[in-house]
Amino acid sequence: MAQVALWRRIIAELLGSAFLAAIVIGSGIAAQQLSPGTTGLELLENAVATGAGLFAIILMFASVSGAHFNPVVSLVDASFGGISWRDAACYIPAQVVGCIAGAVVANVMFSEAAISISTHHRATGPHLLSEGIATLGLLLVIFSLARTGRSLITPAAVAAYITAAYFFTSSTSFANPAITIGRMFSNTFAGIAPSSVPAFIVAQLLGATVALLVIRALFPGLTPTEAEEIFTPSYESGAS
Repeated sequence: MAQVALWRRIIAELLGSAFLAAIVIGSGIAAQQLSPGTTGLELLENAVATGAGLFAIILMFASVSGAHFNPVVSLVDASFGGISWRDAACYIPAQVVGCIAGAVVANVMFSEAAISISTHHRATGPHLLSEGIATLGLLLVIFSLARTGRSLITPAAVAAYITAAYFFTSSTSFANPAITIGRMFSNTFAGIAPSSVPAFIVAQLLGATVALLVIRALFPGLTPTEAEEIFTPSYESGAS
């Protein structure tokens, strides 16, 4: 991404993060209106819309900024030398501002107050464990593919993982400090109370730390040839 001017990458991260928050929160509000009182169906609608939208926005902005939209992705990428620490320090505020802006826009699109602070308390032990695991899994998906030459399938893999993680984690897989902050500004189905935010972010950072160690251990900088040999399926030919 070094060939793309930093200001363009920052705009891409801001816009992508705004779309992400609008998708998560907007689909949550829509689900609440379409299926009132049916929590399972609301969650399904929210998860499917989020997965589909995430797939699209990664495709939209990946060629510009790498489509991080997530401070822990930027921090881990900087740790591996994918971007500089200076660039990560520029990405993260853009991601946070974008997620807040997206939350406000989602509220307005559904005739809610532009800013309504959430009262949805989530910081229980199981929720925090879920956030650590969700973040660990997300980073393993992203960087296992990146370090083995399979980045082309990252949009689909990330979308599939997040859709699944809505259901296999009790926290519904925020796995992103920026979206956690953004969701604080919507007192709707997808919101999170401000008092729960610090604990969620700590859990996400801990999950990212474990992910960094696991990725270093399992994928220690394979060469393209090694990656191709390991990850290209081989098929035994039958007798002629």
